[in-house]
Amino acid sequence: MSHIHFIGICGVGMSSLAILWKNKGWKVTGSDVGFYPPVSTHLEEHKIDFYPGWHPEKMGTPDLVVVGNVAGSENSEWQKVQNEKIPFVSYPELIAKNLIKKTSVVCAGTYGKTSTTALLSFILKDAGFKPTYMFGGLSDSLGISADEPEGSEISIVEGDEYKTARWDNKAKFFSYAPTHLLLTDAIWDHLDVYPTEQSYFEAFNKLVASIPPGGLILISEKIKNKPIKIPFCKIYGQDNACDYIYNNITQNKDGLHFEITHEKNTYPIDSPMIGIYMAENICAAFAMANELGVPTKKIISAVSKFNGIKRRLEKRGTTPRGGIVYDDIAHSPTKAKSILSTLKEIYSGKIYAVFEPNSGNRQIDAIPLYKEAFKDANEVIIPRLTKIKIKEGEEEQVMEGNQLKEVISKTHSNTIYMEDDAELVNYLKQKTIANDAIVFLGSHGFRGMIDSLVKSP
Repeated sequence: MSHIHFIGICGVGMSSLAILWKNKGWKVTGSDVGFYPPVSTHLEEHKIDFYPGWHPEKMGTPDLVVVGNVAGSENSEWQKVQNEKIPFVSYPELIAKNLIKKTSVVCAGTYGKTSTTALLSFILKDAGFKPTYMFGGLSDSLGISADEPEGSEISIVEGDEYKTARWDNKAKFFSYAPTHLLLTDAIWDHLDVYPTEQSYFEAFNKLVASIPPGGLILISEKIKNKPIKIPFCKIYGQDNACDYIYNNITQNKDGLHFEITHEKNTYPIDSPMIGIYMAENICAAFAMANELGVPTKKIISAVSKFNGIKRRLEKRGTTPRGGIVYDDIAHSPTKAKSILSTLKEIYSGKIYAVFEPNSGNRQIDAIPLYKEAFKDANEVIIPRLTKIKIKEGEEEQVMEGNQLKEVISKTHSNTIYMEDDAELVNYLKQKTIANDAIVFLGSHGFRGMIDSLVKSP
């Protein structure tokens, strides 16, 4: 039995591939700096062997090692791989070498790509197309986040613009040779990889330019106002000039209801997901599925059954006094703004936002992005932030909790910093009542605070 080891297995993308390789019959092991639900629970359910920390003696001698971005130059397992010349790949390389089919659909963009990839994969699977797919999230509707069914002739992959590996700064999406590109939007992000807005847009321009003649580019109408050169495309959005138009949107706590119009035909759409932005994602998936030949009746049916992605406005429970608790991976001010706007529309009570940005949005250059981002929250709480490895002499380049609190306070005075997790949980238990909403926003696991908050006192 071949053995594959994942350094950084608790990343949502890495864990998805670990489970797929276990299903392929490989021995699978993994390590990471920490493990948090829902990813850790998902790994346990699939009987994946993993351990905390970096322990070369526990690795054995794998036939292949997948090296995540978490593995810095001093990582002892990564050093063993190099010293013993063990074959290794990054996870985009693993996908590229094993999962990409002749028809390669890549869903890319600053936001919406995970939900759109998952929904599109579910639509095609539900319609009997047998897609190979991979996305960086967890969905109860699909069960597993990466699959390669026998006889598959089409792949659907989430195309992340973040760097491929520690040794390779090019965007992950360049590895997937797309013939069909779905592009949601491009808003400057990941400042630790793209130091200027121009460098960010250049990556997307190169991606667009890679689509072969006879391929398809499907874009949001928002892209038209960005410095991205689109040679040929179909457009989805709310403007009447779009090829696929979504409008007449209503939502409540039970879900979304709207219409999609294409070639003078109008289709009613019902979805159990919430968020006006999800109507945009659904329209994108509808359009690409239609272009790939899925009958519209089957698309509409699949949309009505798809329950979304964990950590995408995932309802986790209630506080002891009746507040509703949500969890979302929104790790940038732009994404947080969208989530808060949705909750403000649905809930009549107060909105509490617990926010931890990713490393790129803790850069000093990201400060302008925070202006008015939290205007729909009644209160913003910054928890103790995850420690970021920084080079000597660069301490002032990364915002810590108190500094981030001051930045947000410039346009949102009701912002506080709480370093103690237990104090934060107790504070929210006492403050929130029925019709209030609490949303945890960030890419990290919040150290079990959500579970503590929704448990009975």
